[in-house]
Amino acid sequence: MITEARVLQAEFSPKELEHREQEVDVLSNALDPIMAGHPAETTLIFGPSGAGKTCIARFTVGRLQEAVEEINQQYVNCWEDYTRFRVLYRILEGIGRAADVHRQSTPRDELLERLRQYDGPQYVVILDEVDQLEDRRVLYDLYRIRNISMVLITNREAELFAQMDERLTSRFRSAVRIQFERYTLDELVSILSARARWGLTAGAVERRHLALIADAAAGDARVAIGILRNAAHRASRRGVDEISMDIVHKSIPDGKDEVRQKTIEQFTDHQRILYGVLTEAGEIRPGDLYDRYCERVDNPKTRRTIRNYLSKMDHYKLVVSDGNGRNRTYRPR
Repeated sequence: MITEARVLQAEFSPKELEHREQEVDVLSNALDPIMAGHPAETTLIFGPSGAGKTCIARFTVGRLQEAVEEINQQYVNCWEDYTRFRVLYRILEGIGRAADVHRQSTPRDELLERLRQYDGPQYVVILDEVDQLEDRRVLYDLYRIRNISMVLITNREAELFAQMDERLTSRFRSAVRIQFERYTLDELVSILSARARWGLTAGAVERRHLALIADAAAGDARVAIGILRNAAHRASRRGVDEISMDIVHKSIPDGKDEVRQKTIEQFTDHQRILYGVLTEAGEIRPGDLYDRYCERVDNPKTRRTIRNYLSKMDHYKLVVSDGNGRNRTYRPR
């Protein structure tokens, strides 16, 4: 049944994108100065998870690189590379200047100086989940390097600016903004139809089954594609050549859980410990949650940072927040 497994992965970037033409146009216009050898405008992409933000950014920058051979690009996932050192290292790696960097002994200032000395073609850096950065000052470092252009991706604009100092805020308030909304049911069905056409045998899944998947995904393309992939694997294990309604129903929780687990696997150590405390407690007040978290770490984050972590988990539907003020509680979803 599965003819091309990679297109059933949420990370797969198709050659043509659907339903995001306006967003592609805005980002293309922001990057347009690179065509003339000048830095692009700093761009901020924000919106809910599974709305196509990362896919659109990588697709548009990739298309630009095809049109202009003399540019470099690098994608940085700030879930994984959340420290100033890691970000600088990953960006240097994109231009082949990180081979002799020692993570234990090379000073961060040396990495920054290497970037400042970069005199190659225009360099586009995509910083995904940028609100995960522990030290936002690295954004100011990059902003001041003349031939580096940034595309910043986050879920909520407010969370990105919440921990920026005035110097950073004043720079990035003027960035080009592109807001993404959740996909509609019809848009998700169209996306799933394309994935099924590219990755499954003809007639493997009916449109009404794709509509059921899209409805269960509630506008999140990652979840929708995950459910379709699980359904295809379930059908293959059964030895049938069509995805039935029964298979779809049984694949919905598996697809959702797979996306949830991938998100948890990206947690930083502190986020993982915090989530572990929350899971053990079942339901807990913010103050008690923070105290128990502090008992398990040597250098606890601030209460404000912990609130941001919880907000991030809430956005990814990992926790539920009930009540307000002193009556607020958190529980795992």
